[in-house]
Amino acid sequence: MLPLGLIDIRPVSTALHIGPVSVDFYGIGYALALAIGVWIASRQARLRNENPDHIGNGIIFVFVLGLIGARLYHLIDQWNTLYASDPIKAILPPYTGLGIYGGIVGGVIAVLIYTRRHHLSFLRWADIAVPAVLVGQAIARWGNFFNQELYGPPTTLPWGIAIDCSKRVTEYSCALYPPGTGFQPLFFYESSLDFIGALIALYLARRVAHRLRDGDLFSFWFIWYGGVRSVLELFRLGYDWTFFGIPTAILVGVAAMIFGAVTIWLRHRAPGPYTLEVDASRIAAPEPPPEPSPTMADTSEGTPA
Repeated sequence: MLPLGLIDIRPVSTALHIGPVSVDFYGIGYALALAIGVWIASRQARLRNENPDHIGNGIIFVFVLGLIGARLYHLIDQWNTLYASDPIKAILPPYTGLGIYGGIVGGVIAVLIYTRRHHLSFLRWADIAVPAVLVGQAIARWGNFFNQELYGPPTTLPWGIAIDCSKRVTEYSCALYPPGTGFQPLFFYESSLDFIGALIALYLARRVAHRLRDGDLFSFWFIWYGGVRSVLELFRLGYDWTFFGIPTAILVGVAAMIFGAVTIWLRHRAPGPYTLEVDASRIAAPEPPPEPSPTMADTSEGTPA
């Protein structure tokens, strides 16, 4: 049994069954995230007086490259644990394993290619995409709930989630922690923080747009998400991809934060588009004062001696 006050929260299935058709909840989450993300990005495009048709025209290309990048990152990260003994699993469905950093890299490459091909500003369209990406991440993270992934150490908190024995990493096996033990729902924390980040990005885009330069929201994403992942990754176990014993995800997160901060500093260290421009010609040759009106003419002229 679970500790007093702890709710046994776990999905009853990883897929939605409609007659003979089975639809994976992970895929449903990504489809929903994509649909809502397109809607948000379209509204942001209109806000910036850009053509929202580019969202619909380029979204499939961005999605495909993002999916490829996310899958490759996952394969590298989990190769020894999940695929080394049976490599064919890496290319056969279902493709439930995805890594967000790889997805972002793939998506960024796709946006670069699309904007270059259509002679658009990459940074401007990257800013347009940021709120949509954060909301999409917040929604898609719930796929980890249905797959019982992205959880942290045992907890007695009321919102702890139960993880089936077959889904646990070795350090949290049922031999050490009995069935029904609650674990920290890291996916929920990340989802919540992603949504908060999206709200901040939307606020910045609407309320302080006159102080922003193209690329600022893109840099904000690196700072915000890099910080979120770096902190949450401290509570995870079962890594394969490490560098000198440090999980690569943490190193990437810290590097993302530094990159975001440096690019904002570089972008704002010199006067930018929002700086008031002064007409230098008017400073060099100021307009002469107005001629005096007839009523103010010198009345001393013609005065008798």
